[in-house]
Amino acid sequence: MLTRRLGNSDLVVSEIALGSWLTYGGGIPRARAEACVRRALDLGVNFIDTANVYARGEAESFLGEVLAGVPRDRYVLATKLYFPMSPADRGLSAAQVRKQLDASLRRLRVDHVDLYQCHRFDPETPLEETMGALTEAVRAGKARHIGFSEWTAPQIRAALALPGARFTSSQPQYSMLWREPEREVFPACAANGIAQIVFSPLAQGVLSGKYRPGRPPPPGSRATSDAMNAFIGRWLTADVLGRVARLEPIARQRGLTLSQLALAWVLRRPEVASAIVGASRPEQIEENVRASGVTLEPDVLAKIGEALGEG
Repeated sequence: MLTRRLGNSDLVVSEIALGSWLTYGGGIPRARAEACVRRALDLGVNFIDTANVYARGEAESFLGEVLAGVPRDRYVLATKLYFPMSPADRGLSAAQVRKQLDASLRRLRVDHVDLYQCHRFDPETPLEETMGALTEAVRAGKARHIGFSEWTAPQIRAALALPGARFTSSQPQYSMLWREPEREVFPACAANGIAQIVFSPLAQGVLSGKYRPGRPPPPGSRATSDAMNAFIGRWLTADVLGRVARLEPIARQRGLTLSQLALAWVLRRPEVASAIVGASRPEQIEENVRASGVTLEPDVLAKIGEALGEG
């Protein structure tokens, strides 16, 4: 497992990160979830990403339990806040930053997180208030660094213009099927020492090749689960699945699985420090970590572009 530095920070993270959205804290059986985390650590994954809203706190509680006893310097722990935790608890006000961070620390059973992220931008709270509260959290030692997810380039630049703690990371959706962050977010961040931690690099499993054009989703897959299908429907069109199918011979010729090709494609960008993968089985982690260190030659990248076409 190769590692990369997270922006201008002192954090060194594995190229493959383990995410907990939709899976841990109830999405899959507890024993299987524990096996996934253990296997990830065994394979050199040191970066674990979660959020207070995942399973309404249960994902954090699960990680706090399963990581108990693991040396704290063996893993980099990231969590987030913004989405509602109750009718009265949401957003990025100073009061919410303090309340939600303390609650996350209790559930995670740690005295600090390595990265505390704004899960989305909060238009209802003055940015100065949010950044002041995040700076307070860093100075108190409760968060070593701060980041954001799915902010626009103007929002990023506005935050950087304020005094106090500076952002270390950006967490956008990014994959072969969704390249929007390349236009403005990647350049704005690169100019300011902010690294990308990308989520959904396999487009919720569509880039694993398990979904076939003209066929129903396989039993037990994410697309058949009410708890875990999220936004996968947008990728399950005949057009998209046909494009994905054209990637399979390219992966085989390179000696990779389709998932490994998709992850290596994401990691080809120097702006990307780590790609977050979800896993419902340890074997998925074993496959995905083999994408670390893979270099895709120019001719392979050209073939990928031809297979996906425009759009």
